[in-house]
Amino acid sequence: MPVEVMIEDGRWRAVGIEALADRAAEAALLHLGLVPGDWEISVLACDDARIATLNAEFRGKPAPTNVLSWPAADLSAENAGDMPLPPAPGGDGFLGDVAITYDTCAREAAEAGRPLGHHVTHLTVHAVLHLLGFDHIRDPDATLMEATEVAILGKLGVRDPY
Repeated sequence: MPVEVMIEDGRWRAVGIEALADRAAEAALLHLGLVPGDWEISVLACDDARIATLNAEFRGKPAPTNVLSWPAADLSAENAGDMPLPPAPGGDGFLGDVAITYDTCAREAAEAGRPLGHHVTHLTVHAVLHLLGFDHIRDPDATLMEATEVAILGKLGVRDPY
């Protein structure tokens, strides 16, 4: 199992966060030609208060956001729109940390009329791609990241969130 989930907010248990995160991470890794068992990701399943604190501490934005990620290595592409670098084989296989909040995820899913499990799957895929060097700051990078997300989600039976 490539994902280790630490549940701080018990509401995540009813959603099945561990299975959702593992399935999403595995699909993302396989899509990019990586062997899931070779890699590890840590996920903190928390609430808005906790993620707002993390967002303030690490991004200077004292407000909740749906998901945060902290890559273990900078794999980003030098040129906009290029594929990120692959993670180096060997080593400890740790890709990074992710934090996801129940409150914002549940609200966003309800507002979009989407099942919560689908939204959480999307956000987990999104976060895993960040760990693997994908980003959406530059337009060509955003286009690549969104297309990659949509392809992975399609394999999981989750409709295009964009």
